[in-house]
Amino acid sequence: MDKEVLLAQPRGFCAGVDRAIEIVERALEEYGAPIYVRHEIVHNAYVVADLRRKGAIFVEELDVIPAGSTVIFSAHGVSKAVQVEAEVRGLRVFDATCPLVTKVHVEVAKMRRENREIIMIGHHGHPEVEGTMGQAEEGMCLVETVADVNRLQVKNPELLAYVSQTTLSVDDTADIIAALKRRFPLIVEPKKGDICYATTNRQQAVKFMAPQVDVVIVVGSPNSSNSNRLREVAEKKGVSAYMVDNASHIDPTWFDGKRRIGVTAGASAPEVLVEAVIDRLRELNVKSVRSLPGVEEDVIFPMPKGLVPARIV
Repeated sequence: MDKEVLLAQPRGFCAGVDRAIEIVERALEEYGAPIYVRHEIVHNAYVVADLRRKGAIFVEELDVIPAGSTVIFSAHGVSKAVQVEAEVRGLRVFDATCPLVTKVHVEVAKMRRENREIIMIGHHGHPEVEGTMGQAEEGMCLVETVADVNRLQVKNPELLAYVSQTTLSVDDTADIIAALKRRFPLIVEPKKGDICYATTNRQQAVKFMAPQVDVVIVVGSPNSSNSNRLREVAEKKGVSAYMVDNASHIDPTWFDGKRRIGVTAGASAPEVLVEAVIDRLRELNVKSVRSLPGVEEDVIFPMPKGLVPARIV
C-alpha cells in the first residue's frame, strides 16, 4: 500500500528556541570555548549534542563553573537565587530565557507586590516551573491537575492570582483555570494567557491534521514538554501517536495497514530531524509528502545586550 505523509504547519523551532541556540553559538564565536550553559539550552538531544561538539559545556549547577567564566541561562529561565549566585561567583552571564517566560516572571513579581498568593499551573520538576516558582521567596504553590485545585488550601481567597508554564496543553490548562475560577471567583488572571504562541499554534496544527491521518509521528526528545503535549493532543483526537527523538526510533509496524502518516515536531526540534524522518518513511513505502496549510509565524526576538546577532533571520 502506497503511503502519504502530511506535514503539520507550523512545526519545529520557535523564535525563543532560535534565539537561545543563536546566543550559545554567538557566545562561542565571540569568547571561544568553553562556554558554560546551565541546563540544556533547549530540550532536544540533537541540538545539545551539536552545541557540545562546538564547545558548550552543559551543567546543572553553577558551583562547577570556574569563577570568571561565561555562562548562559537556558531558554527555560532560572530562579532569582541562581541569578544571585552567578553574580556572586563573578560569572559573565547571557540570559537565553525565552522572552515569553520572562513575561511570566514579570507577572509573578507584580502579583507578589500586590500581596497576592500565586498558583502556578505546571509540571513538577520542569526547569521552567522551577525558575518561575523561584521568582518569589514565598507565596507560590503549584498545581498540575483539576484534582490539585480541589485540594488547594489558600491563606486568603480574595488575594489570589495564577500563572502557567508556557508549554502546557491548551485544553488541559483551560480546564484547570476553569476549576480555579469556580473555587476562587476573585482570582486574578494574567493580562494575556501565559501559554506561548508557538505551543498554541503547534497544538492547533495537530488538531487540524489528526482527523486527516491514520497515525501521527511527533519529532521531539522525551524531556520536551511541548513535544509530549503534541502527542497527547493527537491521541485525544483518537489517532495513534508516537514521539521519536530521531528517525532511528521509528518502528515500521506502526504503519501496518495505515495509509496517511501525519508528521509534526516540537518547538525545540530542528527541521533536519523532520527531514530524516521523512527519508526513513520513504524507505517504508511513502510515495508523497504534502504540507498542510497553517499559521505562518514571523516572530523574532532580539539578542541580549553584548551579543550581536550572528545572522539575519
